[in-house]
Amino acid sequence: MHTLPELLTEDIESFNETLSGLLINTEATTALIMDKGGFLITHQGDSRQFDLTTIAALASGAFMANQTIAGLVRETNFNSVHQEGEKLSLFAINIDEHCLLLIVFKPEVGVGAVKYFAVPASEKLAEQLKVARTRNPGVGIDLSMLNLANSASLFQPKPSAAARV
Repeated sequence: MHTLPELLTEDIESFNETLSGLLINTEATTALIMDKGGFLITHQGDSRQFDLTTIAALASGAFMANQTIAGLVRETNFNSVHQEGEKLSLFAINIDEHCLLLIVFKPEVGVGAVKYFAVPASEKLAEQLKVARTRNPGVGIDLSMLNLANSASLFQPKPSAAARV
């Protein structure tokens, strides 16, 4: 089963534009999109001080653990997770059934402000994923089948839809 549609350059550019706007509005440090298996799709912001690949994997696991807790307390869904630290905080929100948005921010910004801007950003990201799915239905990738020893061939830039015509 394909968890992600085929993503073209225009999709990633749209994601990055949304993430950049989110960083401006929230004064966050970093924003990333990942699938729920923990694979990093794209990011914006300061990545020099973080291992984003590991953060994506662990944040996804934490989010999915909270989904399990939601079921145990008979809640249908916890659609976001907030972790507060002294120097940095994290806010993860569901984009769609396969992807998450993670925002790294300074705690003095406040989770309310981050959530306020994260909700419409996640909706915009979900819409772009929907566009990608409808562009080429049935074509995509299942990142759980990824060969971590040799993933380079999987993540190659694809030309925009206009360039393919």
